[in-house]
Amino acid sequence: MQLALEEARDAAARGEVPVGAVVVAPSGRVVAQAGNRTRELNDPSAHAEMLALRAACAQAGSERLPDHDLYVTLEPCPMCASVISFARIRRLYYGASDPKSGGVAQGARVFSHPQCHHVPEVYDGIAGGEAEALLKQFFAARRSD
Repeated sequence: MQLALEEARDAAARGEVPVGAVVVAPSGRVVAQAGNRTRELNDPSAHAEMLALRAACAQAGSERLPDHDLYVTLEPCPMCASVISFARIRRLYYGASDPKSGGVAQGARVFSHPQCHHVPEVYDGIAGGEAEALLKQFFAARRSD
């Protein structure tokens, strides 16, 4: 999760919402990591999870990543949760909850939907305080500008 937090801090430094994601192979090796780049790329789908999963899938030569784990600093939104399911991620670890836009434990609860193809093991609250603090600092600074 520390690498994901570093990606989140880097995203904030670029003016992006501070969210970071890391994909880990069964061997424990990091295969991809990314931070949000929606503004930089002018792409509403360029969430940290999406970018990290795209890179990991490209490296694997497959649209599926069975036995891989994903670490994210913020609860994935419904779009990202759907892609996590399609990628067949084994375990999802996330930090801060997202009551406004979450798609795992909040809101859409994608993994609970009967049409969800695959449900990863989900572990929440991992370094949640630190991830939440990054987000609060980022938005407080934006409001004061």
